[in-house]
Amino acid sequence: MIACVAFALGSILSSLAATERPNILWIMSDDHARQAVGAYGGRLAPLNPTPTIDRLAREGVRFDNVFCSNSICTPSRATLLSGQYSHVNGVRTLTDAIAPDKVVLPHVLSDLGYQTAMIGKWHLHVEPTGFDYYCVLPGQGTYFNPEFFDQNAGKWPDNRRQMIGKVLGKADAALHADDAITDLSLHWLSERDTSKPFFLMHHFKSPHGNWENPESTDFLYENTYIPEPHTLRGGPVTGSPSTEGLGSSIGKRNLKRNIGMQMRVDQDMEAEAYETAAYQRYLKKYLRCVRGVDDNIGRLIDYLESTGELDNTIILYTSDQGQLTGEHDYYDKRWMYEESLRMPFIVRYPPAIKAGLISDAMITNVDFAPTLIDLAGGEAPGSMQGRSFKTMIHGGDAPDDWREAVYYRYWMQLAHHYVPAHYGIRTTDHKLIFYYGLPLDASGAVPEQSPAGWQFFDLSRDPDETIDLYRDPKYTETIASLKDELLELKAEIGDTDERYPELMAVREQAW
Repeated sequence: MIACVAFALGSILSSLAATERPNILWIMSDDHARQAVGAYGGRLAPLNPTPTIDRLAREGVRFDNVFCSNSICTPSRATLLSGQYSHVNGVRTLTDAIAPDKVVLPHVLSDLGYQTAMIGKWHLHVEPTGFDYYCVLPGQGTYFNPEFFDQNAGKWPDNRRQMIGKVLGKADAALHADDAITDLSLHWLSERDTSKPFFLMHHFKSPHGNWENPESTDFLYENTYIPEPHTLRGGPVTGSPSTEGLGSSIGKRNLKRNIGMQMRVDQDMEAEAYETAAYQRYLKKYLRCVRGVDDNIGRLIDYLESTGELDNTIILYTSDQGQLTGEHDYYDKRWMYEESLRMPFIVRYPPAIKAGLISDAMITNVDFAPTLIDLAGGEAPGSMQGRSFKTMIHGGDAPDDWREAVYYRYWMQLAHHYVPAHYGIRTTDHKLIFYYGLPLDASGAVPEQSPAGWQFFDLSRDPDETIDLYRDPKYTETIASLKDELLELKAEIGDTDERYPELMAVREQAW
């Protein structure tokens, strides 16, 4: 009898402890550039692309120095779930599949008493594990009339349901993926176990290319001139043979892959007019997708408010990486340039976060999983390489031993958008990039070498990275110091070049 009472009391206390924890709603888009979030200012802010996300920033904390460690969809998502760099979690490229034992985050949160769900874009090639429920797009998924892998529809990979109609009874060929993902999340929230806090990964497809916006934003910006980045006409940064002629372009610089071809701009147009038309069409389609995301976030907020859960829910907004939106005559991501490297990151939770906070702490996506676990009241496992920045979310200063530099590595040598394999270091004031140009451990990479070389930028004087100062004698000592710091950072995270004799040979020659 006593044992039964003790067990019952333990269950009650466990349930109470669980319900005292806040809900966590992790909203993530795909390729949403920081410069396309109104709260961050910049040339696109006057267009008011993200009124709802801007509200989250006004009512919470905005992080200004958040960086991805490998700016490409699948590797970034693997890092977010594992808290590990690409070379450790094994997902270096778009074609690598994450091992089930690397999907750590949902397992830990489940152990902490959370009911967990993953809804939307997954893009990790294997069945989601560790979640109480999942309903995810197959690969990239389609923008309209999407189908999903639904956990309740059988065994993976045969549990595919045609469109959302068979999940929620909606049969509509005009149904947009982001609207469908939001419908699914709202359905799950309405059916969830309210005795537990929830952890919902709500991940949009937009604004990933090819950009197909919902009908609701069809005419947004129709008669609006979209401001150009001042580096659009200048083209790529010159000076390093390792980047010469590479990268997809906005205009006709790259005749094999430029956004004008995708936007169906008249190929007979003169180069300057072609570039203008291509940029305007690209940005309008991109921003229409962004607004669709923002509108659906509004639907989630409205639901939480109507159920009394809004202020009991930590809402995080981010993207899996940045996106080049015309800067340096580039689109897509992959490069270590700022627009690709930087990620938006905003958190709202009024009980613990003072409205309108701004943090300049240097964060990387390896830190996301440890932070979410910390916010949930748990402790990150030792397998995670990142650190929690919960104290900064709550408005505190970064610890004295917090990082002062971030490491980046892109592995997919010349694949898709003609970007050479490279790694580098980014500090508060400087950036040093080494283009080693080899297809090392990178499935899907082009099996050929490109010229090795360096780029160096003084971000304190040139935040838009317009001048490569690698050969400027005034920076000789600074560059030498950064090279030492880069090697120390590589050793610290375990991504040393000594594993690759061909890389060592290239590095010694270029160093």
